[in-house]
Amino acid sequence: MATSLLRRTSIIHNARRFKFPSSWCLSELLTQHFPIDNAVNENAIHRVSKGVSFYSQVASGGGLPSSMRGAVFWEKGKPLSIEEFHIPRPKAGEVLVKTKACGVCHSDLHVIKDEIPFSSPCVLGHEITGEVVEHGPLTDNKTKERLPIGSRVVGSFHMPCGTCFYCSKGHDDLCEQFFAYNKAKGTLYDGETRLFLRSSGKPVYMYCMGGLAEYCVVLANALAVLPNLLPYTESAILGCAVFTAYGAMTHAAKVRPGDSVAVIGTGGVGSSCLQIARAFGAFEIIAVDIQDDKLDQAKTFGATHTVNAAREDPVGKIMEITGGKGVDVAVEALGKPQTFSQCTQSVKDGGKAVMIGLTQAGAVGQIEINRLVRRKIKIIGSYGGRARQDLPKLVRLAETGVFNLSNTVSRRYNFEEVDKAFADLNQGKIVGRAVIEIR
Repeated sequence: MATSLLRRTSIIHNARRFKFPSSWCLSELLTQHFPIDNAVNENAIHRVSKGVSFYSQVASGGGLPSSMRGAVFWEKGKPLSIEEFHIPRPKAGEVLVKTKACGVCHSDLHVIKDEIPFSSPCVLGHEITGEVVEHGPLTDNKTKERLPIGSRVVGSFHMPCGTCFYCSKGHDDLCEQFFAYNKAKGTLYDGETRLFLRSSGKPVYMYCMGGLAEYCVVLANALAVLPNLLPYTESAILGCAVFTAYGAMTHAAKVRPGDSVAVIGTGGVGSSCLQIARAFGAFEIIAVDIQDDKLDQAKTFGATHTVNAAREDPVGKIMEITGGKGVDVAVEALGKPQTFSQCTQSVKDGGKAVMIGLTQAGAVGQIEINRLVRRKIKIIGSYGGRARQDLPKLVRLAETGVFNLSNTVSRRYNFEEVDKAFADLNQGKIVGRAVIEIR
């Protein structure tokens, strides 16, 4: 009994010391350690509440609501529906974000079309901006100082644990926990989702942070502070479209001043590749697509040449532009076997073919083996940047105007139009990137 009281006293002391954001956190912690002492726990919560820094004292308008709305994907062929959820609660190292905007990405569409297997029902959405409203219990002070309550943030789809083999080497894009739990099971890294339907309490899985909701739980390692200068809506694309492009051009392609670059597919990610190639000093930048409106826009993002692959042989045209040599770097941003092959054929001897487009599970790309071997062609896969080191840099690029966010975002939808947004994406009606406003 003495030991039990000592442990309870320690928990209460730490609640005062670390300023848990709500009595819910303390209640859960006490109940976890002392499930049979409910009356004593309630008394302890009441006594410590005066020393706890509640979210309701920080945010205007009172504490957190008891419920929120989220867009649920149920199964292939069924429209997304907006459902009521219990407010999700963050755990240690996690942050609760009030979502302001979420991008509309082909990765989500692949799940909707059952081209990429994922647990369902789930909440999609993986490039978000928003406001920090709560820290998980036992979250370290350094994280709280970096991401204080009320701070504006942008989140990357990669949510690195920070401690696995790859994260410890700085390779956040290969985080073992992210793939083992979130991508494989639709949960966070304790093996549990944070989303539960209000009506039934049924768990709903999370695609990344499940950003198509009014609130979402994000690992603190996946968040960067968003300056007041940058708007919520346009900045959402920093977390995937721009993040993916930056990872490809920086870590995979290692683009240098004077390089020649071809980008096959100039949607949200491809157009971001064009801007980053220009920012890195690429000399010839060739945009390849089958839609003239996308190619016209590509010129504003830095393309020096455009190729309509519906009317011309893209490989032949790239060879013509480069004097028969091919480009230093070719990027495939569509995820199709045909464009995979075109990408590998477009690079010069010793060149790099970088693949960033996802496609249907099981799809296979082909390449001529002898040319690969004899001409030292490099084929590199790239799946985003490295959140802890790259996301703050992307924010800075946008803040200084090196990267143009406003021109990249071409469509805006309100939250109730989420199903229409993905239908438009599927039908090729979106030039650039679309964003859903959730405020």
